[in-house]
Amino acid sequence: MNFNDSEIVNSIMLDRGHSPAETPENADIIFVNTCSIRDNAEQRVWARLKYFNSIKKNQNDDLIVGMLGCMAERLKEEVLEREKLVDMVVGPDAYRDIPGLLDEVESGQKAVNVILSLEETYADISPVRTTGNGVSAFVTIMRGCDNMCAFCVVPFTRGRERSRPKESILNEIRDLSEKGYKEVTLLGQNVNSYNFEGTTFANLMYEASQINPEIRFRFSSPHPKDFPDELLHVIADQPNVCNYIHIPAQSGNNEVLKRMRRPYTREQYLKLIEKMRTIIPGLSLSTDIITGFCGETEEQHKDTVDLMGHVQFDLAYLFAYSERGRTLAERKFEDDVPEDVKKRRLSEIITTHRTGAKISNDAEVGKRHLILVEGPSKRSDKQLCGRTDTNKMVIIDTDKFDAGDYVEVEITSATSATLKADAIRKTTLQEFFKNLAVA
Repeated sequence: MNFNDSEIVNSIMLDRGHSPAETPENADIIFVNTCSIRDNAEQRVWARLKYFNSIKKNQNDDLIVGMLGCMAERLKEEVLEREKLVDMVVGPDAYRDIPGLLDEVESGQKAVNVILSLEETYADISPVRTTGNGVSAFVTIMRGCDNMCAFCVVPFTRGRERSRPKESILNEIRDLSEKGYKEVTLLGQNVNSYNFEGTTFANLMYEASQINPEIRFRFSSPHPKDFPDELLHVIADQPNVCNYIHIPAQSGNNEVLKRMRRPYTREQYLKLIEKMRTIIPGLSLSTDIITGFCGETEEQHKDTVDLMGHVQFDLAYLFAYSERGRTLAERKFEDDVPEDVKKRRLSEIITTHRTGAKISNDAEVGKRHLILVEGPSKRSDKQLCGRTDTNKMVIIDTDKFDAGDYVEVEITSATSATLKADAIRKTTLQEFFKNLAVA
């Protein structure tokens, strides 16, 4: 979501006549787009702001430093007045106001706009892409969240849920198609809740998939409480809608889920997973898990470990609980699990996940997949990396293809995080799935 927001800000700045600077040291304006989901993310932002402040003090007195996004909304007084690290603070619904705020700063004032909106979706702003190598892009379909999970600050920093007009989404995808993009991820805090004038998320996903059969589609994130069967059938029936679902569990214990204000039980979650795998053969699953939430006992932690072992997620985002101000958990519960216990439990769920992911990846050896080449691998420019339809990272020992190519591969080996493969041939998405159906 922040990548996409940064691309919206990039568009606004370019329209004002600015151009990108290659390094912070060469910039006249630096914006830090921030996240408040976890304490670690905020600590990284503080460190960056202090570094940029040192540039301003030592190299460029006229440098303007601005904080954007969720931390801006949550910590505006602290960052602007007490720490005095920034010149302007802009919340996630106020990016249109950046030119006016810059004028205020240039006249010698501090500038702030963190007002949350019930309507803003930036539907009419075309993001200027800064990520994805011209291959993949994020498209935000809705903003805000109404779920009010006890641990989550998003409803307070991004406001109430609102859906972006369907045609503006489809037009953005058409534009990406014309520019040669091969993968689009539709984004929302809870995409299941998307509804614009009767168009549901399943309807939207189907219509998006029809724009270009050579663009594959992903989405993030749904909520287990209201995952529609209709969407599962869209995934199963449309070759260019990826067989991959990120479905946050957060905990495997019913009492903890209740304290978290997650309106489903362990049993309902597992039943949903079973249904997903029945309707979509070969489905890959990822999840979010928070360990050490308020009041979590050792037995409750073991329930989460057991859930992870049972599902064997292909990918997992695993975190120790960090208290967020203004949330229900901060107001109502005590953050009473000691840090050393949180770390130990986090280590246990990481080990459990890696064990399951390795079993899942080992089962891929000998199978053929279609990967979308993203570019050189991190370890060698003589290797390429790309992702399968099921969102698994694959390394191939060749540099003979280009970013954006679809390549058929055969998996030769696996770790818990990565697959290695031999490249068979360059192909198209439609041709690959047509041959797969015949075989």
